[in-house]
Amino acid sequence: MTNVAVERVLVFEVGDLVCAVPAGVTREVISPVAITRLPGVSDVVDGLINIRGTLLTVIDGHRLLGRPANPDHEGAIVVLEVFDRVCGLRVGRLVDLVAVPADAVDGRDTLPGVDPGIVKAVGRHQDSPFVLLDLEELLRPVMGT
Repeated sequence: MTNVAVERVLVFEVGDLVCAVPAGVTREVISPVAITRLPGVSDVVDGLINIRGTLLTVIDGHRLLGRPANPDHEGAIVVLEVFDRVCGLRVGRLVDLVAVPADAVDGRDTLPGVDPGIVKAVGRHQDSPFVLLDLEELLRPVMGT
């Protein structure tokens, strides 16, 4: 038996792009809720939501990644912990929580239509490709760290 490293990732869609984030930084997934817009913030920030008495900043994954939203997707907010802070990432549709073996992940070479600076790797799940997002690089401009 071979000892193949496995990473658990949450796979979701943002428009036409299938993305994933490590399960270890995902705190929970919530259904879309009313978001309070904040004046003067970046246009990728949707606003604030109240989750069990805690205010959470929600970032629109579609605007952040430059992908148009698919009107057929119900939407979800993925609550993430990045830079020792918690934020919500609004996505179009959840796909699955999967264990991906190391041999199903490739380097982040040139990706058509995707900035390789925000991608850690390209993976496959059931023969469908996804991009494993580099959350720190993706969210650094928004979170100010």
